[in-house]
Amino acid sequence: MSPSSCHDLRRSAVVTGVADLAPAPTVGRGSRLPAVVALVVLLVALGLVIGFTTPWRIIDASVPGGRAPTDPSLYYSAAVRAREDAFHAAIHPSSYAALFLGWAAVLLLGFTPAGARLAGRLGRGRWPLVAALGGAAVVVVAWLVQLPFEARGHVVLRDYDLTLQGWGGWFADQGRSLGVSVVPVVIGVLAFYALVRRFPRTWWLPVSVAGAALVFLFSFLYPVVVEPVFNHFHPLPQGQLRSDLLAMARRDGVPVDDVLVADASRRTTTLNAYVSGYGGTRRIVLYDNLLRDVPPAQIEVIVAHELGHAKYDDVLHGTAIGALGVAAGLTAVFVLLSSPALLRRGGVRSARDPRSVALLVAVVTVLSTLSGPVQNLVSRQIEARADWHALQLTNDPQAFVAAMRSLAIRGLSDLDPNGAQYVWFVTHPTSPQRLAMAVDWARLHGMPIPLPLPAAR
Repeated sequence: MSPSSCHDLRRSAVVTGVADLAPAPTVGRGSRLPAVVALVVLLVALGLVIGFTTPWRIIDASVPGGRAPTDPSLYYSAAVRAREDAFHAAIHPSSYAALFLGWAAVLLLGFTPAGARLAGRLGRGRWPLVAALGGAAVVVVAWLVQLPFEARGHVVLRDYDLTLQGWGGWFADQGRSLGVSVVPVVIGVLAFYALVRRFPRTWWLPVSVAGAALVFLFSFLYPVVVEPVFNHFHPLPQGQLRSDLLAMARRDGVPVDDVLVADASRRTTTLNAYVSGYGGTRRIVLYDNLLRDVPPAQIEVIVAHELGHAKYDDVLHGTAIGALGVAAGLTAVFVLLSSPALLRRGGVRSARDPRSVALLVAVVTVLSTLSGPVQNLVSRQIEARADWHALQLTNDPQAFVAAMRSLAIRGLSDLDPNGAQYVWFVTHPTSPQRLAMAVDWARLHGMPIPLPLPAAR
């Protein structure tokens, strides 16, 4: 074939889109070494940030009489514990099945050629479509696999009066959740492949920077973009509670713009409140059922906990750690996707090929899952500090105990998770741990011990 014929064939391939899937130059050891060094530096930096900024020691002084025990039987009656045990025995099979089958679907598509074939057929050779539709397809397949088990979980929630939502509303929320999952994935993979194709040998650097930037972007957009998808909000009417909450925020030095009520009761009977937004857009949000069913003193305790997160900039702190973790993770993705064996397993020859999108999602899923215990450990410490802050701010351990018990009983929280569950899935201190903290706080401050509790007698 003549050189001119080769040129014509290449030009034709570009026009038809086939050239979009051409493999990139092979990443050699010389290209991998800087990424490996950067990965080590990022992991060390992440470890140092977590080690020095996480509040490991919440209680600084020795507690008179020793630390309070966290035995659930000291705080909850046998009937409450039996109902909680029965609920978790009913919900765990469907929850774990949904979780593990979702993982299995992602890993099967990613670590076999099936995902590459699916993405290629959906995108018809045009790399933006291959990346976007292939990434969306992985999310949709995992969602479909999980859906029957999520539906079973909804039945259990209804049986235990944890939701009043009908099937129409449930399916609508499932669709919204799918959309909220798909959109970031599509944005992320399009940015990923654009950078990989622009910098075929050193893409780990711009991809890591872009990934960290996206973490900050989504964190700032979440309160104004995602929250309104699932709830409607209206200002809490003028009155004593509104005045007290705003006064407490001022006393705490946390600027709050408004107090809002979310219509959460149409989906759940569990109680909650949170502080959302940044700076001048920060607002206290109360679930409507919390407002309806819980005394003002307990609402103040719950809001004080959330103000603790705002006072210590926990969202910003978590976002910064998340951004650093994402940068490290995406650098690790570069190292892993430089492996010819792994690429062959995914049915592609190069990370530049957008048909590798399923492999990319699978690798990211594995890395994020492995990081879960560390994230949960840090989260539990931060939540414990917010609990301590609530006690300091309200000076009312009895109201704290009553509020935490109400949250646990209404939400059927797991009072005594086993070790594996605690490490892999628990993001907050258990309710007995929180109540024990209130006892310790009361002892340290010479206040009446908020025990015994009537329901635990």
